[in-house]
Amino acid sequence: MIISVLIPCFNEKNTIEEIVKRINDLKDLKTEIIIIDDCSNDGTVEILKENIKSQVSKVIFNESNFGKGYSLRKGIEAASGDIILVQDADLEYNPKEYYKLINPIIDGNADVVYGSRFIGGDERRILFFWHTIANKLLTLLSNMFTNLNLTDMETCYKVFKSEIIKKIDLKEKGFGFDPEITAKISKLKPKIYEVGISYFGRTYDEGKKIGLKDAFIVLKCIIIYNLF
Repeated sequence: MIISVLIPCFNEKNTIEEIVKRINDLKDLKTEIIIIDDCSNDGTVEILKENIKSQVSKVIFNESNFGKGYSLRKGIEAASGDIILVQDADLEYNPKEYYKLINPIIDGNADVVYGSRFIGGDERRILFFWHTIANKLLTLLSNMFTNLNLTDMETCYKVFKSEIIKKIDLKEKGFGFDPEITAKISKLKPKIYEVGISYFGRTYDEGKKIGLKDAFIVLKCIIIYNLF
């Protein structure tokens, strides 16, 4: 079974090599690593071309800075694995978690798995109070529409059977990907599981990108993709 690991990437020159190394260190997993660079301008492109291209399956370079959702759409189109897994490039999420993320699918229990930062006993860096509140409120609102009981709709770690996610027509280019995919997945009524994961969050000084305006985009997408 091949796992297609999609890594959307924008200005991650300090972390992109390390995240690829950590994935490649999982010697007992068959992975297809696909990096989608979203028009980085900090030297990431040069690192991808000179150091990383030979270590991964595919590198896709967007012509402009379209956003995370657009990059993931390109990655989904290019993926050929049995399972598709979303991995951020910023080291906030640990690839060692892949085993627990894919096991419900391999065991035949799940079609989709979300990795939750808010359940289980795994380590989690303590950072922003209001980010946590916003995340939980957005997850709650999403759940009210989808009738799911997720604890972390906004998590990076989302894992899908390939045949399920490839049949979904995705539209969002930015951080609206998460509520859109959750709304559209829920309408297919697959078997969805959640597993607890660790989380090593970054501060804004360390490169964190998502902000308050993105929360309003997510809110809009929750309403649009669940009602229309």
